[in-house]
Amino acid sequence: MSGVERAVADAHRREWAAVLAATVRVTRDLDLAEDCVQDAYAAALRDWARDGVPVRPGAWLTTAARHRAVDALRRAGTLRSKLHLLVEPATAPEVLTPPDDPLRLVFLCCHPELSPEARVALTLRLVCGVATADVARALLVPEPTAAARITRAKKKVAAARVPFRLPTAAELPDRLDAVLTTIHLLFTTGHTAPSGGALTRDDLAGHALDLARLLHRLMPDEREVRGLLALLLANSARRAGRTATDGRLLTLAEQDRSTWDRDAVDEAHHLVVAALRGGRPGRFALQAAIAALHATAPTYAETDWPQVLVLYDELARVWPSPVVALNRAVAVAEVRGPAAALAEVAELERDRRLAGYHYLPAVKADLLRRLGLDATAEYERAIALADNDAERAFLRERARSCGDGSCGGGACGHRSRGDQRPR
Repeated sequence: MSGVERAVADAHRREWAAVLAATVRVTRDLDLAEDCVQDAYAAALRDWARDGVPVRPGAWLTTAARHRAVDALRRAGTLRSKLHLLVEPATAPEVLTPPDDPLRLVFLCCHPELSPEARVALTLRLVCGVATADVARALLVPEPTAAARITRAKKKVAAARVPFRLPTAAELPDRLDAVLTTIHLLFTTGHTAPSGGALTRDDLAGHALDLARLLHRLMPDEREVRGLLALLLANSARRAGRTATDGRLLTLAEQDRSTWDRDAVDEAHHLVVAALRGGRPGRFALQAAIAALHATAPTYAETDWPQVLVLYDELARVWPSPVVALNRAVAVAEVRGPAAALAEVAELERDRRLAGYHYLPAVKADLLRRLGLDATAEYERAIALADNDAERAFLRERARSCGDGSCGGGACGHRSRGDQRPR
């Protein structure tokens, strides 16, 4: 990759949302804005090779995209009558995007009128600039399905006359929760890929972390925004230690903590402290506190499991999810023993909401293993439900160890997830 190609790729990752948001102000049309921004990036490959990479790539791209937008609207004769995504008048193309424009775009893509699936697809495509084919792979759907989902979401935004502005104080709780949930889902999709040969999709996790940082930069006093960023930092800090050199999944107990990003862990810790101040914490602040306890423990054995369990108790109160209950059972096993946790897993099995969730039989298998009981059938059930090759390989290894008679007798270093994977 040439220096110009690297510069354009870096500008795509860093500047796409800001450039698109500035162009939407001119076009009042998401499709036209997206086309103009794509043209601007294509022009950058050509012009930067000839003239050199500009000092401010984002400003160059914004001006180029908005000039194209003005030309397109002038040709169509609709410069002042194009749709209604904005409440403010369009600004001149030379004026750079206001600092909160990318955040407006995030809120636009995560409007409550859209389904959670549509929010994720639209955010990936518009805010992150992910190609439709890659959106489809991330969401485990055919490319035509992803394209249709994105198109329908854009049409719904236009038909609902969704304004291109930040929500009012009255609107903020529902709107912000939708944004936080969408960014978190993007991260978990990258942190442990739903399918494929690799354990992670670092591009998706990176996009989510960028969005969380953007959100925190523009809404620094929102406690749940701090919590989300802390949660993502604490979990992404462990990225280098989550797999062996051969790609094999390593449990939290097996990971070399010297490979973890200590700067990210420290940043997460400070954000958690701030997120927990000022009243009862929300679900992202609590998840972040749990993740931070895992990330700051010197060793797996020194994890403060009683405090982890206290936090899960509070999380279950504010967010009564079966996934939270399953993760809480892992903490119960460490504090009260695997037999107590197995009883709680049995309750979740009767509940049936996690019937297709492969972590349920995987956790049960680990508990049986630790009690010295045969866990082969539960490992096989988890393997059948899992789609990620690295996770399946890990589960097969555990199942084989049961088959050769070494299943049982002490903790096996189960996968304790500090994050909650929404389903």
